[in-house]
Amino acid sequence: MRAPRFRKWFAQLPALNVPQRLQTLSALHPAAGLDRIIALIAQVKERKRRCPACACERYYRHGQANGLQRYRCRECGRTYNDLSGTPLAHLRLREKWLDYLNTMLDSKSVRKAAREVGVHRNTAFRWRHRFLDQARHDRPKTLSGIAEADEMFILESQKGSRKLDRPARKRGGRAHKRGISSELDCILVARDRSGQTIDAVVGRGPLKAGQLERHLLPKLDRQVLLVSDSHAAYRAFARKHRIAHEAVNLQAGIRVRRRAAGAIHVQNVNAYHARLRQWLSHFRGVASRYLPNYLGWRWALDGERITTTEQLLRIAIGAINR
Repeated sequence: MRAPRFRKWFAQLPALNVPQRLQTLSALHPAAGLDRIIALIAQVKERKRRCPACACERYYRHGQANGLQRYRCRECGRTYNDLSGTPLAHLRLREKWLDYLNTMLDSKSVRKAAREVGVHRNTAFRWRHRFLDQARHDRPKTLSGIAEADEMFILESQKGSRKLDRPARKRGGRAHKRGISSELDCILVARDRSGQTIDAVVGRGPLKAGQLERHLLPKLDRQVLLVSDSHAAYRAFARKHRIAHEAVNLQAGIRVRRRAAGAIHVQNVNAYHARLRQWLSHFRGVASRYLPNYLGWRWALDGERITTTEQLLRIAIGAINR
């Protein structure tokens, strides 16, 4: 639309009645959302823009496609845009992404998010795990000071699978075996007193020292004091790797002990377990294969660490500021 015609159209806006104004805003909302998300993507990638094929940072502009600026690498000659090589590449309906990210900040279910944004529930599900693909890697590099570690268990789920390796359970069901068995997913959570948290789905059944070596050892500072319950796996792990270790005997009713280094307890990590378990219950069961994505999502939201759609988008496209 040319400028004189636009000025004439714009001058007539105050004459619109309420339904017409709402209709106009509704029509402009998708375009405004697309402009905002494209500007936000460019802003996020501007400082770390590089060729996804050869990682060269030298490029020049090479036209536009689907609303995104394309670039040509000066090293290998390939073209790319700011979403190339990210989990969000080739996703459509970008004008609705910001609205969808808002539903993720509010922890909406797939169906509620689909209705609110105006997409099919399968699209909402696909978007959820594309946006969360990098969230499982967004963790602190190390835990220092006093680090509490404990495991929690939830019933394994094959929700959404076309073939099951066991009889189906009605409405999620419950474990057939008593105690901690192979029917339960083991989630290891370690958290230091500053609130830095790492977690991982380490397998099914009881925790083993080898799982601690694989998932916990690379994240522990050399001077850390590891605090856990009296599980034998933690003692064996700490003894083998010469890690300072204190245990509290919860079964004997001893929940807190005093030491010169500070209070010895696992209450912080257990409180995180409670928040995580309550949050997961909103989704009416989470498939075991997607649990790492949900753990990343929960860590992003915990303590309002992530509060804006821009921060969520940064995580989704791998531009994480640790």
